[in-house]
Amino acid sequence: MKKEEIVRKGYDQIAPHFSVFRSQFSNEQELDYLCGLIPENSKILDIGCGNGVPVARYFVRKGYNVIGVDISEKMLELARKNVPKAKFYQYDMNDLDFEDASFHAITALYSLFHVPKEKHLTILKNFHRMLKPKGILFFCVGTLEGDDLSTFLGEIEMFWSNYSPEKTKELVKTAGFRLLSGEILDRGDELQFWVFAQKQYVHPNNVSE
Repeated sequence: MKKEEIVRKGYDQIAPHFSVFRSQFSNEQELDYLCGLIPENSKILDIGCGNGVPVARYFVRKGYNVIGVDISEKMLELARKNVPKAKFYQYDMNDLDFEDASFHAITALYSLFHVPKEKHLTILKNFHRMLKPKGILFFCVGTLEGDDLSTFLGEIEMFWSNYSPEKTKELVKTAGFRLLSGEILDRGDELQFWVFAQKQYVHPNNVSE
């Protein structure tokens, strides 16, 4: 079975009670920081939006124009109820086809690590394409390199895939971003590698850092 299909089925299965688990993870400090980097009334794409809480809801309450995408239709059904002022669509992260320079910011929290790591660079390049000049990317991945198929929340099969933090930083720069920060942070008693990056005007091969 395709790895992404394992993820979709897993999140469909846990959607009704996922909010209890997700509520343990707070990123309000990071989201506040992101808001300081983008203009008022910005357009934001939340990738792996889940049930819309807390990220999409947070941005809507701040007055931003929010589009959320997720692979799980069951999650999206909840998101549309939880955050009616946002727009939500079902997408595989590998297939995002929004127009060039559509968004001031893209977030991908607890989502990129569900895609095989060999695809991460292609996805990051697509994020770069969809961001406006100087647009902000905020995402997290795991801290240990490898692929894992394991039980999630004690009941479902789930797929995870990560490079090391150092390799992820390299991919971010190769994709055309300027790395603003990359830190291992504890959120909800889990360590993840958190990245803020900004879209560069020119191809990174023409930039010496």
